[in-house]
Amino acid sequence: MARQKSPVLTDAELRLMEVLWRRPRATVSDVVEGAGSPPLSYSTVLTTLRILERKGYATHEEVNRAYVYRPLVERDEAAGKDVGHVLKRFFAGKPLDLAMRLVEHDRPSRDELQRLKALIERYEEDAR
Repeated sequence: MARQKSPVLTDAELRLMEVLWRRPRATVSDVVEGAGSPPLSYSTVLTTLRILERKGYATHEEVNRAYVYRPLVERDEAAGKDVGHVLKRFFAGKPLDLAMRLVEHDRPSRDELQRLKALIERYEEDAR
């Protein structure tokens, strides 16, 4: 049975996208070098970059017989896609349920609570 395509970035894809976001014009060798530990083979990186192209996250151009890759999606946009996926999959598309889960699971610090309160107050003012 064929493996189902992930609608969001896999861990391996995210690892390479992090390199492209730091260095927006990179050859395969640059990405291999920038991926850190554990080391990845050239062929693994090339295959993953091709997957990222098919998914619309990256593209390449040929420069002096080398493929130079660049991101097509900003980090915030990719994060938004992942959050949207989690929201639909686990929280029936209800952002408040996700927010409540996050607050209940990871107790916010006093400073974080102040930031949340300020955000809520701003939204309350906007609703008036």
